[in-house]
Amino acid sequence: MTQPDPAELADALLAGDRRGLARAITLVESTRDSDRAHAARLLDLLAERSASSTIRIGLTGTPGVGKSTLIESLGMHLLGLGHRVAVLAVDPTSSRNRGSILGDKTRMPTLSADDRAFIRPSPSGGSLGGVARRTGAVRDLCEAAGYDIVLIETVGVGQSEGAVAELVDAFCLLVAPGGGDELQGVKRGVLELADLVCVNKADGPTAQLAVGTAADYRGALHLVRPKWTGRPTTVLTASALERSGVTELWDALLAHLDALGPDVVGRQRGDQAVTAFDAEVRERLLGLALSGVDTERLAELGADVRSGDRS
Repeated sequence: MTQPDPAELADALLAGDRRGLARAITLVESTRDSDRAHAARLLDLLAERSASSTIRIGLTGTPGVGKSTLIESLGMHLLGLGHRVAVLAVDPTSSRNRGSILGDKTRMPTLSADDRAFIRPSPSGGSLGGVARRTGAVRDLCEAAGYDIVLIETVGVGQSEGAVAELVDAFCLLVAPGGGDELQGVKRGVLELADLVCVNKADGPTAQLAVGTAADYRGALHLVRPKWTGRPTTVLTASALERSGVTELWDALLAHLDALGPDVVGRQRGDQAVTAFDAEVRERLLGLALSGVDTERLAELGADVRSGDRS
């Protein structure tokens, strides 16, 4: 198989070629050394393209909260406003067979059928934080291809979701109606990272419960140090099923970014870029260290550990 030419891929991306975007993403997600070199060259070629007009939003929540349905409703709303939307949906990788379902396109049938939207499911590969190893690079490729809104749907909820906050301009926590014990199940670390909390499924018999849950979260957030000094975290309700509250959700996200201002958002992106660089350096150094390991001796030591002959 011939290696893709980085310059040709860059031209295809800048022209908005969806097939070229898919090929570029496959390239940057590859773990082969030769592909890594080509991917680095491609990203360097695209580095001069300004992404200042793009908006990056992270959305996370427990399984079953309705992330995919809400993202589809939000995506369709954004398309109606004239935006082009990329959705990076990360599926958890099985710890047993290393496989992933990658079924997000089936959960967003209307959005995935629109040419103005691009949905890319990727396996998390066991990475912490609910994001795949190269999600940041894939985000950059989508922006270069002309998608001005990038939505990153992440795996689960946990304190490691700090990895998500290092990829986006605003971070939205989605929760289901229900307070009390369910509220206790959300880790404080996630609330501290959230720029906005949205109680989904505010419809039918759970409509009033959603209102109560929103009030519970507003109360809980008073006990948490705000992410931004002088700016409390916004809490609202929405129904992905009825597509109600979606406009308000987007307006709240825009209001948050407007309040921060372009200078703060720019500094935040700069900090995120340095964090990504540090992570890449650590990964490369670990790879170099392991490349010189005697794998047979390592297997022997592992067998000794398994049998209890070695600690």
